[in-house]
Amino acid sequence: MDLVNQFVTPLPASADMLSANLDQLSNMADFDPAITSLEGRLLFAVPKKGRLNQAALNLLEGADIQFRRENRLDIALVKNLPIALIFLPAADIPTFVGEGQVDLGITGWDQVQEHDAKVRAGYRARRFSGEITIEEEVTHNGKGSGCETVMDLGFGGCKLQVQVPQNGPYSSPKDLVGKNIGTSFVHLAEKYFTILELEMDSSNTQAGNAPEFSGKLRTKIIELSGSVEAACALGVADGIVDLVESGETMKAAGLKPIDTVVETSAILIKSRKPSNPELVELIAQRIRGVITAQRYVLCQYNIQRSTLAEATKIAPGKRAPTVTSLDEEGWVAVSIMVEKKRIAPIMDELSKIGAHDILVLDIANSRD
Repeated sequence: MDLVNQFVTPLPASADMLSANLDQLSNMADFDPAITSLEGRLLFAVPKKGRLNQAALNLLEGADIQFRRENRLDIALVKNLPIALIFLPAADIPTFVGEGQVDLGITGWDQVQEHDAKVRAGYRARRFSGEITIEEEVTHNGKGSGCETVMDLGFGGCKLQVQVPQNGPYSSPKDLVGKNIGTSFVHLAEKYFTILELEMDSSNTQAGNAPEFSGKLRTKIIELSGSVEAACALGVADGIVDLVESGETMKAAGLKPIDTVVETSAILIKSRKPSNPELVELIAQRIRGVITAQRYVLCQYNIQRSTLAEATKIAPGKRAPTVTSLDEEGWVAVSIMVEKKRIAPIMDELSKIGAHDILVLDIANSRD
């Protein structure tokens, strides 16, 4: 079976698209037909659009992953490493990685959690239907969804929140139990309201009231693929569960947050059994270097050796300062890595204790 069809089995529509992409790539004169096969290449899924796309591409550039993406194609072959980039919706990436058909992926923590909730809901449904036992369900859930988090990438931070109309009757998530909830995060919303309903029913039981929970969710989860924030104004939903970055879009739609389901940012994930573990580690190491270079600057200054201990308390460096004797008795030159967000006050403090010639230099890349 051809590799494209192998790795896209979980998503048939994407399989057809990617298979066609590879055929088109093979026919292009600019590419050597000998290298247009995915055979032997590590498959790396990247968000094809949306809020994570450009930052992910910048990260790949910083890691010296060289590729050219042809117009309208969702496969790009890396020139300097045996890697094929697969451009997919961020929501699909955990499925491909979790199934072990793609080795690496960049997506949001929220999407991984949604995928995990979907997998668990599937096992729960199979147990209720009698297909598997409760012991088998526990065993499957213990193995997780097949995705392993390699690292937080430090961008794309936002919150998956429960939002309701600002002037509406709802002020607490409990007020939404039994109501209509619009979301594209169906499984996380179902998990959230299942826990909420169980907590409410448990409280009722302890208070001496008859429990209501019957095993079926009373809150109706309505799946929406876009413009979720308009659902309340259009009368489709009483509340929504959606991603919020700055909150301005929700305010403009007349909504306010009443709870946070998940705090999220972009992460690098890998399958449990990648095809080339050494290459996965190389890529991870390069990306760590890029992230470190983005977070830190190199600060250099001259100071009297007698004051060095005090200076080191102000700015200890990422690991330790690099100290070099100057051609002037009693003086040393110091180099340290400092977080960009802290550099201005640190320079002020160093200057106060007698540091001179304080310089700040950008870091292009790094390795631990």
